[in-house]
Amino acid sequence: MMIGEILRVALGALRANKLRSLLTMLGIVIGVAAVIAMVALGRGAQLAVNERISALGTTMLTVVPGQVFQGGVASSTDRARLQVSDADALETKGPPPPNGFAGVEPEMSRQLQVQWRNTNTSTNVIGTTPNYLDVRKYSIGAGRMFERADDDGRKRVAVLGATTADNLDPGNGSSLVGQNIRVSGIEFEVIGVTAPKGGASGFNDPDDQVLIPLNTARFRVMDTQYLRTINVLAPSESQITETMADIQRILRREHRLPSGRPDDFEIRNQSDFLNAFQDTTQVFGLLLAGIATVSLLVGGIGIMNIMLVSVTERTREVGIRKALGATRLNILLQFLIEAVVLCLLGGFVGVILGAGGASVLHRVMHWNTDVSSGSVMLAFLFSALVGVVFGVWPARRAATLDPIDALRYE
Repeated sequence: MMIGEILRVALGALRANKLRSLLTMLGIVIGVAAVIAMVALGRGAQLAVNERISALGTTMLTVVPGQVFQGGVASSTDRARLQVSDADALETKGPPPPNGFAGVEPEMSRQLQVQWRNTNTSTNVIGTTPNYLDVRKYSIGAGRMFERADDDGRKRVAVLGATTADNLDPGNGSSLVGQNIRVSGIEFEVIGVTAPKGGASGFNDPDDQVLIPLNTARFRVMDTQYLRTINVLAPSESQITETMADIQRILRREHRLPSGRPDDFEIRNQSDFLNAFQDTTQVFGLLLAGIATVSLLVGGIGIMNIMLVSVTERTREVGIRKALGATRLNILLQFLIEAVVLCLLGGFVGVILGAGGASVLHRVMHWNTDVSSGSVMLAFLFSALVGVVFGVWPARRAATLDPIDALRYE
């Protein structure tokens, strides 16, 4: 029997049982669609992290409080603290140009309620210095950034992030410039709105924030001298290691740490953040893909089950075909082709649904997704492999039927 005739007989058998074929294919459709959508979510998260890190600039170093060591043992709960005086020391005691720090930007922050008229939102209020925009790679979309005089005078002025402005006045956030808002019950004048930076991922939106002068935050709003971070710009990428050494030297002296005692602060560069986030998102993507693959295996088991039922129902047909000269290979190929066709059709429909589902998640939920051609090809080929693996046993069972016993089967 020619391959063309075997294929025609196999497709005819599938057409004769349309509903059963569709229900059998459903497991593969769901499995492939889930794999495509989950991998797209994982890749989207990884791309978003890369964009966020690159948007901050490759020369920015971040100093954060380190662990407290007691008796040579690191505390699991207590952490050291950074103070405003640490940032002042870095700014005044750094090396002279051209090897000096390109910028020193301290930050203290707290999640607070911000109110304008009858609308309010909970957002991240950051006390910082006027060079925040330069260090963090932001730009002003409307109005202006506060200046050194505003910081020295502890003025109640604020610069809103684009998302915060839209939350307070949907569709017309830039009109808030010149208006008064309340931050934790204290009245502030809005003097600017930053241009959208984008790169929101999950619950972290870089445009959902309010910037106020550091001294205003320190003495009027947060009543603290402790900083969340100190961001330092290295003069160039080639001088990052040297800049980290300078930061370490200055802060160890400020914290009066004796020789041999570990640092009570940490210095991180953007590559550290990038590597950490990439590892996290990669594990997350693999976990999602693994969970989705289970549904493919379940669909394959369903196909094997239905094909075994099909072999039992068509025992007399197999006997007649063998009596007419069909070989074991012919019968094996017929049932194997039926299983593979079911999986390939299910894989094709699953790819369309998975890509469509990822697009819907991006448009409706605003989640970052990225459907790659590699994941589509892999899911499609895996569905074909499922058809072969789970179709071999039913096909082999049909091929090994004795023709005389098959003809007697009722």
